[in-house]
Amino acid sequence: MNSRPIKAHLLLVMITMIWGCTFVINKEALRFSSPLLFNAVRMSVAAATLLFFYRRTIFTLTRPALLAGTVVGSFMFLGYELQITGLKLTTPSKSAFLTGISAVLVPLVLLTFWKTFVPRWRAVGIALALAGLFLMTVPSGRQGLADFADVNLGDLLTIGCAFAFAFHIVLLGRAAQRFPFEQIALLQVVVAAVLMVIAAPLVEKPHLQPSPVLVAAVLATGILGTAVTFTIQAWAQQFTPATHAALIFTLEPVFAWLTSFFFLHETLGTRAGAGALLILAGVLVSELLGGAQGPSSEFDVQTGHSGVSR
Repeated sequence: MNSRPIKAHLLLVMITMIWGCTFVINKEALRFSSPLLFNAVRMSVAAATLLFFYRRTIFTLTRPALLAGTVVGSFMFLGYELQITGLKLTTPSKSAFLTGISAVLVPLVLLTFWKTFVPRWRAVGIALALAGLFLMTVPSGRQGLADFADVNLGDLLTIGCAFAFAFHIVLLGRAAQRFPFEQIALLQVVVAAVLMVIAAPLVEKPHLQPSPVLVAAVLATGILGTAVTFTIQAWAQQFTPATHAALIFTLEPVFAWLTSFFFLHETLGTRAGAGALLILAGVLVSELLGGAQGPSSEFDVQTGHSGVSR
């Protein structure tokens, strides 16, 4: 039995946990920096880190790999920038839910552009996770639902963010299966960093107040939350269908809540608790039953075979 797909799934859960845990850190850091500038700084730290470790891969870079990494990095940039910009114009709950619909958009992207179908149980898992995400993020009661139904520019930008992240997940998986994952990990972060540095002064009035909290946040999210996690994602998606990766990423708000519970003593209500359980159920249904349907046509289309040797 090939252990690499199992390892890939476990590593994707681990990086999702890291992203969820950095929610508290990011929240504190934004007290001392404007959002887009913070993104640019931490992405630049990540780019510098990956350039140091993977600098030798630059000499073997091919034009197709450069193009693939640039496209993946551009979608990463779009996802982050649209999410942050949209968050300024909408509520955190709507932002979290709308960003999370990328799990549903991934199979739609695959079906539309690559004529790839998603196995039945994996689709069920995605539906369960989306329902759980709704319960975790959307306020209960008529007023909460009314506010959520009111669509504004921030919501549209966040929907654009979800599409960008969906394309990022799909294209990253395809690129990592065609080229060395180190090159793709490096290129996507460098491209995103360059675009963020250019965009920050154009989209917002950048401000930064140096502080120990900000420095710690930049180092933690830049090195661990970006350089390490996106390198692991690039490796793992060689052996994991894009829909599996997207579904695992819906666990991020669950891990974010666990971090808030332990460090900020925030409690989880019954509704949100049910949502967290539904997300977990969706992941388990997809992992345990989705794989029982045989090799995914999605994975076959992306790789051309059931495993990748490198």
